[in-house]
Amino acid sequence: MTHDPIASGDTFTYTFRAEPAGTYFYHSHVGLQLDHGLLGPLIIEESDPHVEYDREYVIVVDDYLPEEPHLPSDGGMGGGGGMGGGGGMMGDVRPPYEGFLINGRLPGDPQTFDVTEGERIRFRFVNASSATVFGVRIAGHEMTVTHADGQPVEPVDADSFVFGAGERYDVVVEAANPGRWCVQADALDGNEPPARAVVEYESTGGSGTPQPPLSSSTRLQYGNLRALSPLDNVSGDPDRTFDLTLSRGRGEYVWTIDGQAYPDADPLTIRPGEHVRIRMTNQSPVVHPMHLHGHFFQVGNAVKDTVIVPGHRGEVTIDFHADNPGRWLFHCHNLYHLDAGMARVVKYVE
Repeated sequence: MTHDPIASGDTFTYTFRAEPAGTYFYHSHVGLQLDHGLLGPLIIEESDPHVEYDREYVIVVDDYLPEEPHLPSDGGMGGGGGMGGGGGMMGDVRPPYEGFLINGRLPGDPQTFDVTEGERIRFRFVNASSATVFGVRIAGHEMTVTHADGQPVEPVDADSFVFGAGERYDVVVEAANPGRWCVQADALDGNEPPARAVVEYESTGGSGTPQPPLSSSTRLQYGNLRALSPLDNVSGDPDRTFDLTLSRGRGEYVWTIDGQAYPDADPLTIRPGEHVRIRMTNQSPVVHPMHLHGHFFQVGNAVKDTVIVPGHRGEVTIDFHADNPGRWLFHCHNLYHLDAGMARVVKYVE
């Protein structure tokens, strides 16, 4: 939004202050380059973590497209759903992914995470996919969710969690069940083999077949998340409210916000210092992980920067404080929806 893309053969040096702490990732926003793998994790460590752990691993979950990415000409396959079930690709065409990745590796060649009995392990999960909602489990272990989109939450136990493209969760696991166990990320839509890695206790000596996870009984919900530091200046009635409809355009492959497709869409104009509320209604059967640049927002009791809006008239309301003047992109983090127009500019005016 604020400077030209880096041209072929050119260089650009980013200079920024490393704050706030948390689990993030960087990636291209040009065309469909994300599905070429132009991405990586960005970890800003806390000076004083609110949870104790002995070692940590970063887990980047992705979808693997072996061919040149392109926008579909039309849609019409897949299943619906929201945060609790269904990848929500009905009315859409899912790219022909060959499989799913953890840290760049297909399930036939999984990465191994070494642990020692008695340790507390912090896993930082990043959904860097282009179009996949994943359900994540760690066989033989319960997870304690400690952060959502980099922001600390009151620790909450869960057997599994679901996250859409762009979302991140940090969890802590007690290494109290020796063996070799699968870390597994299943697509909530699609029949590709799940992404896998292996948690391997030192005592196993690397022998034994990794055990797959059982079905989940306690899946994390947004309502379980309570931010340790809720946002200031977003209580009470908002100064400005936008009611937005997310939908599929007619005919050609276009995704719109209030019937308008980026870049030919009106900006959402706000003023510095305002409490801004965005209410989203999803008129499509496809889930949309909506992401706001430059700000965190309050959704329920959580503080996040990306939130899944369920399909089939799902509704989500977010509130944020207009404390970062400029022009910021607000968009669906499904790469194909974004490239087909599902974005708006949040523009500060005086």
